[in-house]
Amino acid sequence: MGSNMLDLNVDRQFASVHPSQHSKIKRCIDILGALVGLGITTLLFIPIAIAIRIDSKGPILYSQFRCGYRGKPIKIWKFRSMVANADQLKNQVINQATGHIFKNKNDPRITRVGRFLRRTSIDELPQFWNVLVGQMSLVGTRPPTIDEVQKYSHYHWNRLNVKPGLTGEWQVSGRSSLQDFEAIVEMDLRYQQRWSIFYDLLLILRTFYVIFRGIGAF
Repeated sequence: MGSNMLDLNVDRQFASVHPSQHSKIKRCIDILGALVGLGITTLLFIPIAIAIRIDSKGPILYSQFRCGYRGKPIKIWKFRSMVANADQLKNQVINQATGHIFKNKNDPRITRVGRFLRRTSIDELPQFWNVLVGQMSLVGTRPPTIDEVQKYSHYHWNRLNVKPGLTGEWQVSGRSSLQDFEAIVEMDLRYQQRWSIFYDLLLILRTFYVIFRGIGAF
């Protein structure tokens, strides 16, 4: 893991700094949203922890290194939604996605409680901490895994010119049902082109809609 992370810290050539990275308003919205989100996480932590422990053995939280702004490795946190040894069992699950992502609609590693957590996006609540410390944003691009980024072409690297987000174009346009990596990249780049504070707020509102309707989640 260490050598892989060092490889991703090499200075990459980006055409320019995206304007969202300098926006104080966006950062203020991130901080406010993160504080509210962490407050909700605190209130729900005990019942979620009990449900996870009753359903399967293992830790309450799951951590994984992902790539943040311009490929910088960040450690994100989630409520555990899979069996404890899920990473070791990954090679036994068929990848139904196309390109540099891994998805399986009926992934047997997902627990019963975990499926509910994913469908409601509750599993991602701990990532409000990543938003608070500035590693992520409320709205951005899908945070890729390190092994995924190591396969990127220069074109794919462009999607890392903004911070990864808890939500974004991919979240409101299909969520887990999106199984084409190139389509996700196109959405992330489209977000960068359309970005504005108003557009961020619109995507946040649309995120609530798709979560409450359970659209595209598994």
